[in-house]
Amino acid sequence: MKPNENYAVTARRDAKTAPIDDFPTPPWATRALLTHVIKPHGTVWEPACGRCYMSVPLKEYFGASNVLSTDKIDYGSPHQDAGYDFVNDAATVTNDVNWMITNPPFSLAQQFVVSAYNRGIRNVAILVRTQFLEGIGRYNDLYSWWPPATVAQFSERVPMVEGRVDKDASTATSYCWIIWRPLSGKETNMVWIPPCRRSLEKDSDYIKRGY
Repeated sequence: MKPNENYAVTARRDAKTAPIDDFPTPPWATRALLTHVIKPHGTVWEPACGRCYMSVPLKEYFGASNVLSTDKIDYGSPHQDAGYDFVNDAATVTNDVNWMITNPPFSLAQQFVVSAYNRGIRNVAILVRTQFLEGIGRYNDLYSWWPPATVAQFSERVPMVEGRVDKDASTATSYCWIIWRPLSGKETNMVWIPPCRRSLEKDSDYIKRGY
């Protein structure tokens, strides 16, 4: 499982020269998707893996050999497979990827979904601020021709902090998972993810990583 033969040139994160939209996903929020919303199967591509806080729980559910973790930035994580610009590199059709699951930079979230579609990936799940559901342009350019199968709204808040995960962080921002499936029709199913942070988070999720 690989994006294509020509990986983009990787670059280590340097906030002084290139600000990065780096808000890692608390691992329990990924486990919530895989426990309460979708049934993991096959292979999955995480194309905005960052420090791989999402990749680790994906490996728990899909199996380590079935998870491809890439990012256009090299964060130095041992879980990152390659440096690859998912949005701007050539959209080679990928027949051996069943899912794309990611927390993309908000400003590029729509492009990530379209790029997955262009690669032939029809099972897609993105973690975004709930406001991503609104917008005339987003409706015209995405939802009108490929409506989501499911919107899974968190019933509790998902705190995200720049550059790290923080067990004590709080937030006023609402998040949801938006899921596309093949041949899902024109109806979007709205569901709520029940309170599950306490049951799904692990102390090891918050160990400081040296990358």
